[in-house]
Amino acid sequence: MGRDTLGGMRSEVITVESGAAPAVRDITAEARAFVAGEGDGLLHIFVPHATAGLAIIETGAGTEQDLLRAVGDLLPADDRWGHRHGSPGHGRDHVVPAFVTPYATLPVVSGTIMLGTWQSICLVDPNRDNPSRQVRFSFLPG
Repeated sequence: MGRDTLGGMRSEVITVESGAAPAVRDITAEARAFVAGEGDGLLHIFVPHATAGLAIIETGAGTEQDLLRAVGDLLPADDRWGHRHGSPGHGRDHVVPAFVTPYATLPVVSGTIMLGTWQSICLVDPNRDNPSRQVRFSFLPG
């Protein structure tokens, strides 16, 4: 993990193991730990990868697989893509962040992320060529 502070903003990079198959990984606990003890402000989360994104979804009820299925239906992993290096269909992985954005900004009140009851913060990684991802948390006090 790397930590930085810049002009009152605190930032930290975590590593998330996403594995060798398309995956949705819940990173809510890590985000909560990052803002614990903070006051009010904004949590910004950024995935510095060209083939992964973030989603705020309900987890544990099959939504993770539903999301991966929807990405697969919308953006099939086949040979239609101009970007052709990597695993077969890897070109579509480079299009995914246009639909599942690589960032999210969330309000924090008294050190608590203001997520809805069933909402979780998830890394969405359809790319089986990179089993390990970096995620940057940044807290900007308000």
